[in-house]
Amino acid sequence: MNHPETTHFGFRKVTAAEKAGKVAGVFHSVAQRYDVMNDLMSVGMHRAWKAFTVGQAAVRRGMKVLDVAGGTADLASAFARRAGPEGEVWLTDINGSMLTVGRDRMLDAGHVQPALQCDAEALPFPDRYFDRVSVAFGLRNMTHKDRALAEMRRVLRPGGKLLVLEFSRVWKPLERAYDIYSFSVLPRLGRMVAGDADSYRYLAESIRMHPDQETLKSMMVDAGLARVRYFNLSAGVVALHEGIAV
Repeated sequence: MNHPETTHFGFRKVTAAEKAGKVAGVFHSVAQRYDVMNDLMSVGMHRAWKAFTVGQAAVRRGMKVLDVAGGTADLASAFARRAGPEGEVWLTDINGSMLTVGRDRMLDAGHVQPALQCDAEALPFPDRYFDRVSVAFGLRNMTHKDRALAEMRRVLRPGGKLLVLEFSRVWKPLERAYDIYSFSVLPRLGRMVAGDADSYRYLAESIRMHPDQETLKSMMVDAGLARVRYFNLSAGVVALHEGIAV
């Protein structure tokens, strides 16, 4: 008898099919307050983390860029400014509520670029199409991270760069304080600001279940990327991984 594939939704074990629905529910719930909550949760630091990522991406005019799980379009908007009207910057997300917020923000900023709802594990783009691919705070929510990384590498042209910005393993002396913040303060913030403590409890749990810096580096190498390295930001609360397609 075949048993359904299981994976993690936070600290709970669920089937792969269940996880997709539960993650969708989280982001439908938080979409309208996502940016406000990001500012509160990170004390504004998420803006510095994203600015560092944009700098490392070094997008130039006319480049083709894919932002996977791009949500409210912080990165896509920054890339669009640098790629210019000759460039092509795709904002994608599997969640329609998040994508709608991001698409509207792009248009409000004057960036007329394509937005597409799609699954990162089956990207609807040809091989070797993009100069840059980014995913910020989205990889940990994907069921098959290895499959998603392989897809991102597939759509990169040789010499193109993948950038993965994600919560990671914090410096050990800070673990205790970080746990208190994540599991006590964060859900309360979620309840007060977004009216949703459970979604933010899941987000804290998903961070703990995500691969650490060295494990993610190995996964990117296994996906076929070269010269993989990472930068610890804010004592490892977040790390930016980057790799080159060959």
